[in-house]
Amino acid sequence: MKKRLLLALLVALPLAALAQANPKESCTSIMVGKRASADGSVITSHTCDGRYRTWLSIEPAATHQNGDRHTVHRGTMHTAFRADTTGIRVAGTIPEAGHTYAYLNTAYPSLNEYQLAIGETTFGGPDTLRNPDGMFTIEELQRVALQRCTSARQAIQLIADLIRQYGYGDGGECITIADKKEVWQMEILGCGKRETGGIWAAQRIPDGHVGVSANIPRIGKLQRSNPDYFLCSDNIEAVARKYKLWDGRGEFVFWRAFCPDYAGGKNFREREWFILSSLAPSLGLRRDADELPFSVVPDKKVSAQEVMALLRSTYEGTELDMTRNVQMVVDRKRDDGSKYKDTIVSPMANPWLNGTMQKTLNHIAPGTIDFVRTVSVAWCSYSWVAQLRDWLPDQVGGVLWLSFDNPGQSPRIPVFCGNTRLPNAFALCGQKKYDPNAALWDFRRANKLATVGWQRTKKSMLDEVLRLEKEAFEGLNTLEPTLKNSPNDRWAELLNDYTYRHYDNAAHAWQQLEAQYWHLFGTGF
Repeated sequence: MKKRLLLALLVALPLAALAQANPKESCTSIMVGKRASADGSVITSHTCDGRYRTWLSIEPAATHQNGDRHTVHRGTMHTAFRADTTGIRVAGTIPEAGHTYAYLNTAYPSLNEYQLAIGETTFGGPDTLRNPDGMFTIEELQRVALQRCTSARQAIQLIADLIRQYGYGDGGECITIADKKEVWQMEILGCGKRETGGIWAAQRIPDGHVGVSANIPRIGKLQRSNPDYFLCSDNIEAVARKYKLWDGRGEFVFWRAFCPDYAGGKNFREREWFILSSLAPSLGLRRDADELPFSVVPDKKVSAQEVMALLRSTYEGTELDMTRNVQMVVDRKRDDGSKYKDTIVSPMANPWLNGTMQKTLNHIAPGTIDFVRTVSVAWCSYSWVAQLRDWLPDQVGGVLWLSFDNPGQSPRIPVFCGNTRLPNAFALCGQKKYDPNAALWDFRRANKLATVGWQRTKKSMLDEVLRLEKEAFEGLNTLEPTLKNSPNDRWAELLNDYTYRHYDNAAHAWQQLEAQYWHLFGTGF
């Protein structure tokens, strides 16, 4: 019993440093086809897990002169503000388009003015395929696609053309490309260390299905005869054979050839299994299977709010719950006054224990904490869920629900395709230093403090998340008719105001939570 009590106390060590992100365990995307969603929208999402920049901006549409060149950069994801050039270098240039569209410039560019949204997860793939001289990294492909495309299929084709002509210089990546009609999963790798080009496959999530990508390739058999649902480069099998990733026998399976060095040789991790099982429990999907379906029909229609809830997941109450063994014994009284002892989860246990804490606990009691990478992680920079709604004008039809820091704790703020400006706090990154003026720290302060006693703070924090979420969604019922009855030249102002108002409400609520938690813990808890 004393050992359990000691374990509980150790979890109360001062505010934990951010856990170290494994690049092969960073980022999650959930996709929902329009006939699988509760309101008929197409949904995609992205958690940017790792120490990436958290400043963002809206880059306006622009008209360019004949002969203009677009500069492709490297190193844009770790800058401190928009004009910061630290660590940035030029990878090359390509001909500029005559007109480029407005887009939301996040670390991985995410949404443009025509309801085209792109999420991302990294799967690494074989190092032998990566060409350091390739011009394009995945974030720059996303940027150019959002500047030049209005549909998912158009974006896939443009990205394929850019890879072929200028070369892919990144590791294995999956991007989830959605428009207001459909959503696709596109998986991309290089084709050799000194080879210009790349290999890629894109598979559409059927309209009545949901899919998930979480740092491992999910595309299986190539379906070149089915272009409505499948597109790919013509060099995949040849590259796989050249680098001895496939022996040429039997039917070729994309994920099996390019699966990262990951124990088990599966095409999924815990996150894919948990999310698909949560949405389609009737399928009885098994964790010990080698392969999960690429996508599934959910047991019921899926709302954007349910996707947000899944991105908050820590597997609480399941066999994967990391807090299940951090227990303490407390004295209780029955109604008749008699006493008994009860074993409960320590009030200080949280699902985001950093590596030092896990090692300390396991040193004292081996096997106490088995690390499981939850959907939400403490090292997340920002995350979003995008709803793309074809029954509304693009300006308001596309809404990206953004949160900073841990998606298991932070509230979401709506940003629309038609926004022309963002709150000043969004222009500053909070990763390189503490900056009270950066939006990240509006939320990170209370979030980290809450983990000191998560079992006591989580209800108050999640109640606020849900309250703000409810207000923002219900407010759309007033905003949309207001826009309809307003002149078009006022739409941007109304959308900007909506974003500002909900950001202000969220930031104020988290200031109040921070004060509440300091009061709670100020006397030593």
